[in-house]
Amino acid sequence: MFIAMNRFSINPGKQTDFENIWRARESHLHEMVGFKSFNLLKGALDEKTGITLYASHTVWEDRASFSAWTNSQQFRDAHKNAGAHSGIHAGHPQFEGFEAVEGVK
Repeated sequence: MFIAMNRFSINPGKQTDFENIWRARESHLHEMVGFKSFNLLKGALDEKTGITLYASHTVWEDRASFSAWTNSQQFRDAHKNAGAHSGIHAGHPQFEGFEAVEGVK
């Protein structure tokens, strides 16, 4: 199993805008071989900065399936408007990828 996460720092007052963008998007993930699940996670509000941390969390059968996604037309289609929402993000998303070592169900 491979878990891919992008961490997003969202500016004060832009949390609802950010969530609505994700809800309205065409993800195309379900079209991909090896895709297992997706969650958008919301962290705590940083009281000092007003920034809220979010993470997109996808689970894949393996790293090869995730790599196929990042090189696909579906990926390009899903991300074609990614830069169109100025003022929402406090910096660039930070990618983190993890290979499963152990799991318990």
